[in-house]
Amino acid sequence: MKIMIVEDDVPSRDLLQLFLADFGQCDLASNGRQALDAVEKAMDAGNPYDLICMDIMMPEMDGMEALRAIRRLEIKHFIKESDSVKIIMVTAKGQAGDVMDAFDSGCEAYIIKPVSKEKLYAQLEELGLIAQPDSI
Repeated sequence: MKIMIVEDDVPSRDLLQLFLADFGQCDLASNGRQALDAVEKAMDAGNPYDLICMDIMMPEMDGMEALRAIRRLEIKHFIKESDSVKIIMVTAKGQAGDVMDAFDSGCEAYIIKPVSKEKLYAQLEELGLIAQPDSI
């Protein structure tokens, strides 16, 4: 699985990388602009991401802007919705309006920090990206 972690907080980014490293290559970005550039390069190369875990509150381009821009890129590249990258918003923002805005903008899942391995793996399983291991 090709994975991108988009997080400006280094400890949070390291934790997600630790949880996800067994499932595939993890590329890292510290803001939405870096993520968008990497996503477009991957699409152009014919090797798009399978999973993006993205924070909302980041400098330069926040996660909501990046989410909407990634979905526009998929349309531009004629990527069907069924083949689109699975995007999990991973954030401290837990207000209902933030959650609804993220889903309306095209995310598949929303995890409120702090992230646990159990919560993350349950989302990955629900999205069909992994089979749940017997013991986490």
